[in-house]
Amino acid sequence: MQVETERLLLRPPRLADVLALFAFLGDPIAMRHTHVDADLRSCRRRVAVHERRRRRDGYAPWTVLDRVHGRIIGWGGLYEDPFEPGWGVEVGYFFHPAVWGRGLASELLAAALAVADGLALPEVRAFAHPANTASRRVLEQAGFTRDRCLPEMDRFLFHRRRPAPG
Repeated sequence: MQVETERLLLRPPRLADVLALFAFLGDPIAMRHTHVDADLRSCRRRVAVHERRRRRDGYAPWTVLDRVHGRIIGWGGLYEDPFEPGWGVEVGYFFHPAVWGRGLASELLAAALAVADGLALPEVRAFAHPANTASRRVLEQAGFTRDRCLPEMDRFLFHRRRPAPG
């Protein structure tokens, strides 16, 4: 499934995307608040494992492209984390530092939540590092509530329940 927003094109990843994705998913500075892929092979594996889950679940993170230039600038969306299972449906967003501060995480999050509502998912969760105030703000503005701090993960757990119909 491909989704278009005002500024973004969200589509399933392709093998050819991995090098561009690794430019930020493998960057320790860009990913300082979350998981960093150690090498290109790890990034390829992450993308491939999530794509297998897309076939099973009907959703997984998208490759995020800038609609104007067609450049890969991010990766994210809905998923059930195959590497840290047990948290239910989550949403995540990861962007190249060159596009930080432009509201793109909010745009991606709104698209992902529209898909979640369309699938009648009762709840979506998210994690944010305590020092990542921008990510926490994005989640709160989208209607997420902070549940608790998970010291073992060094993360806050957030959730958003599906709005009641009508």
